[in-house]
Amino acid sequence: MPDTHRPQSAVERIQERVAEKAARRAAARAAEDRSTDPLPHDGATRSTIVATERREAARPAPEVPSESELPGVHAEKPTQIPASGWKQIVKRAWAENSADNMPIIGAGVAFFAFLALFPAMIATISLYGLVASPETVARQIQSLSDQLPTEAQALLSTQLNNIVDSSGGALTVSLIISIAAALWSAAGGTGNLITAVNLAYDEVETRGFVKRKLLALGLTFGAIVFVLITITLIAVVPALLDALPLGIVGTILAQVVRWGLLLGVMAGALSILYRMAPDRDAPKFRWVSLGSIVVTVLWALVSLLFSLYVNNFGSYDKTYGAIAGVIVLMLWLQLTCFLVLLGAEINSEAEHQTAADTTEGEPQPMGQRDATMADELPDPPTPTKESKQKA
Repeated sequence: MPDTHRPQSAVERIQERVAEKAARRAAARAAEDRSTDPLPHDGATRSTIVATERREAARPAPEVPSESELPGVHAEKPTQIPASGWKQIVKRAWAENSADNMPIIGAGVAFFAFLALFPAMIATISLYGLVASPETVARQIQSLSDQLPTEAQALLSTQLNNIVDSSGGALTVSLIISIAAALWSAAGGTGNLITAVNLAYDEVETRGFVKRKLLALGLTFGAIVFVLITITLIAVVPALLDALPLGIVGTILAQVVRWGLLLGVMAGALSILYRMAPDRDAPKFRWVSLGSIVVTVLWALVSLLFSLYVNNFGSYDKTYGAIAGVIVLMLWLQLTCFLVLLGAEINSEAEHQTAADTTEGEPQPMGQRDATMADELPDPPTPTKESKQKA
């Protein structure tokens, strides 16, 4: 006899949500079929059926808690959620981060990101090398790793030199094939990140292989564009600033603006990831921006502290010898993936906090938005020991 008191696992929760999602889509298709069916099923006219379904859809969601129970329950945007509401969001996000095993999943994503890193570098240098020499490209890309620990910098520098030695500047058939192969390999790592973000949003992948692969390729190409923009801000703009007579104050202001733009570009890239990766109706940008900003600031601080620790207190070179660079780079990637997935949890719980429709398009009642976090309200608002066990 099965144990009915056994805590529900994360896999079982996801399976239930898959079934609910499939039922919602089947009900929507059935309603659409009835609205176009010239023969009513129960004697009612087609217009009556459509009007009834619209009236049912417009009915307010039942059992919406009060503002005192769920602060920000009627918020139209994240900035309308009060501090007490954000306290609930952060607690739930941290609890969900543990319940979804995001530290372990982030480590897995980091491993595949490491495998995809060098194919992505090959594609970047090959594309950028069409308008600049591969040596210039490699030198500018290498400047991106200046804040990384010394061991990671040495590993990236060696690999960049190897890529440059085998790169060409002409657009040939072999170059096109190598770029396509590199993008395809790099998209494998992006696909694993899509899966992890889906888990953070409590969604399950139902898109077909082709659609999912095209999304992964598109996000991979977008990541390459992000790297090229970052190269411009880190490696190219300083040379231009040095050539301009800005003075001390002007130079300081320009540097502040430059780093602000860099963080803004990263936050924007994360917003696109959080909006496009989950298999659900896309959230409005306002509901993915805040988590992106939080992650960007945390990532900058954590990367700086990690670099200081490894360079001054760590002994990875003595412990791991020749593979110290690999270990350090994978640790940094694991920290990065963990923060990215934590940002997804924060965004998803922010949507969970409000009964307002957070998805794009015309407002829909709860239960019809094709997005788990937008279709439900948290129960309880703040995680308890019992709710954590059920998770």
